[in-house]
Amino acid sequence: MSLDFSMPLEWQQLRARARAVAQAGAAHYGRCSDSWINGHSREFSRVLAAEGFIGMTWPRAHGGAGRPGIERVIMAEEMISAGAPVAACWFADRQMGPSIYSYGTQAQKDEFLPSMLSGEASWCIGMSEPDAGSDLASLKTSARRDGDQYIVNGQKIWTSGAADADYCYAICRTGGDGPPHRGLSELIVPMSLDGIEVRQVRDMVANTHFCEIFFSDVRVPVRNLVGAEGAAFAQTMVQLGFERGGIDRLVSNRPLYDLALEHADLSDPSTRQQVAAIETGYRLGRLMVYRGAMGVGSGSGSADYSAGTKAFCTEHQQRVAQFAARVLGPAACVGETVPAAVCYAPAYTIQGGTSIIMRNIIAERILGLPREPR
Repeated sequence: MSLDFSMPLEWQQLRARARAVAQAGAAHYGRCSDSWINGHSREFSRVLAAEGFIGMTWPRAHGGAGRPGIERVIMAEEMISAGAPVAACWFADRQMGPSIYSYGTQAQKDEFLPSMLSGEASWCIGMSEPDAGSDLASLKTSARRDGDQYIVNGQKIWTSGAADADYCYAICRTGGDGPPHRGLSELIVPMSLDGIEVRQVRDMVANTHFCEIFFSDVRVPVRNLVGAEGAAFAQTMVQLGFERGGIDRLVSNRPLYDLALEHADLSDPSTRQQVAAIETGYRLGRLMVYRGAMGVGSGSGSADYSAGTKAFCTEHQQRVAQFAARVLGPAACVGETVPAAVCYAPAYTIQGGTSIIMRNIIAERILGLPREPR
C-alpha cells in the first residue's frame, strides 16, 4: 500500500486562489517585507473579507466559515510569501476575534466581530511593557474600577500597528493579591479615548510598526471587560499559542529567499547544499505549523507546542537572511528593501517571545525537565 502525501483537491484549489489574490494584492496595494506587520492596507482587508479569507476558522455561529485551521494556514502562507499587505486585519483575525467569541459577552460579539469580519476595523494587542517583555505576569499597567468604568494607567511597548488601530486589546492589572499571574484582565480599549498617546518606534531598518502606547487616566467602560476580572492569564496563554505557532513565523522573509534563489549559482555544490538545507527547513517548519493547526502535538493553539514551532521557524528565517546576504553579496546593500530584510532578521527570535523563553517552555512543559534551583 502506498501513501499519498498530496493535498486534497479542495486545498490545492484554495492555495491557487489565495496565491492569485495575494499576487494581485501585492501588485495593486504594494508588496511588503514582513507583510503581516508592515503591510497595513484596509482596502486589501476588504478584499480579503470579500474572498472569505477573514474568519475562516471562526465558528459559523459567530459569523465565521467554520473551516479547519490548516486552510487558514494555506491561505496565510500564500499571502505572506507574496508580500501582500495583510497587517490591517491580521491580529483581529488571528487572536482578537477568537478571544472575544470564546470569552466575551454576547453584546461584545455583536458589537466587535462584524467589523473584524468585514475588514473594516483594525486591532492591536497591548501585552508587552518596558519591564515586562516575555514575562507577562509582571506587567504593571493598571485598570482601577470606578463605578461602571475602569481607569487605565500605564505603558505598553512593541505594540505592532497601534498607530493605525481602532482598538487595543489590552492586558491590565486589576488586582494585586496573590501570585503575579493573578489579577490580570483583558480590556477592549477604543484608541479614540481621551488619555491615549501613541508613539511610533523607528527600528534600525526604519520600520515603524512597533509602537509605544501611554495610558493616562483612560476611562474604559466595564462592559469592555473580556472574560472574568482577574482571570485573563489563561486567556492570554491561549492567544500566545495562536500567535507563536503561525505560518508567519516561517515565511515572513520568503520574498527575500525567492529573490536570492533567482541570483544563486546553483552550479556551485556549496550553494546547492545551502539551498537544500533551507528547502528542508521550510518543509519541516511547515509540518510543525500544520500539526499545530490540526491539533496534533500539545493541542491546537497550545502555547506549549507553539513554543517549539516558533523557536525552529524564526531561527530558520535568520538562516534565510544569512543565505540571501551571502548570495547577493554587494547587491544586498543596494536600495531599501533587501538591506532592510537582511538586517531585520535578528528580530525574529525576539518578537513574540525570545528563543530562550521558548526553550524554557519546551524544557519545563513538554519535556518535564526540572527548573534550576534559585
